[in-house]
Amino acid sequence: MYALVAAGANLVGGLVITTASRRGRLTQRLLIGLGAGFMLAVAMLAIIPHAMETGPEAGFGVLAGYLLVHLTQHVFTHHFHFGEETHDHAMIGRWVGITALLGLLLHTFFDGVAIASGFGVSASLGVLIFTAILLHKIPEGVTIASIMLASGNSPSRAIGGVALLGLSTILGVLLTAYVRPLETHGLALSAGVTLYVAASNLIPEVQKERGVRFAISVFVGVALYYAADVLLDGMGLHR
Repeated sequence: MYALVAAGANLVGGLVITTASRRGRLTQRLLIGLGAGFMLAVAMLAIIPHAMETGPEAGFGVLAGYLLVHLTQHVFTHHFHFGEETHDHAMIGRWVGITALLGLLLHTFFDGVAIASGFGVSASLGVLIFTAILLHKIPEGVTIASIMLASGNSPSRAIGGVALLGLSTILGVLLTAYVRPLETHGLALSAGVTLYVAASNLIPEVQKERGVRFAISVFVGVALYYAADVLLDGMGLHR
């Protein structure tokens, strides 16, 4: 259920771009800041501490997750940034949309692994991770849809690419219970992926924006994490 909701948020992001909603685009820019703050807090204060409970070797899993995303987004894909693509397709080439999609598929797969691994620890950790992922799913859909459009692909192909990202998240949830390395090391790998998305994908996009509200949105995201953590603790869902 959580994976389906997250996948649906990907589609919302794709529709924001393909329907050219100005208000929708402003919302997704603010969500980038909120998602960055929330994801940073979740990674540093919840996921990594739980992952390290399995032993110091979990640190290698965190590093591996971080480097995997860097590999797919900036080694295999040479023209990628998290946010709306504004370059003309004649400059970047149609193949860029396909390679960017392939790069994001690994990232979204580990979104699903993170959700499943979080709920494997506790309900509250699962909800916190799900919330963090949900906040960046709309900007994620915006990213791939705009890159696909800017690289000369049709709106239908752009939405198709967004749908594949959603399916990849669902696949990550389903496979975590059956693939032993994911079941054992999924939380540590997901911590690295979450940290990368927050610090290396989202924060740089916030820094590009003019206006204090975008900068403050990161702190609001951290505050939202704290509020959610207190609320879950009050409900008896201890991490």
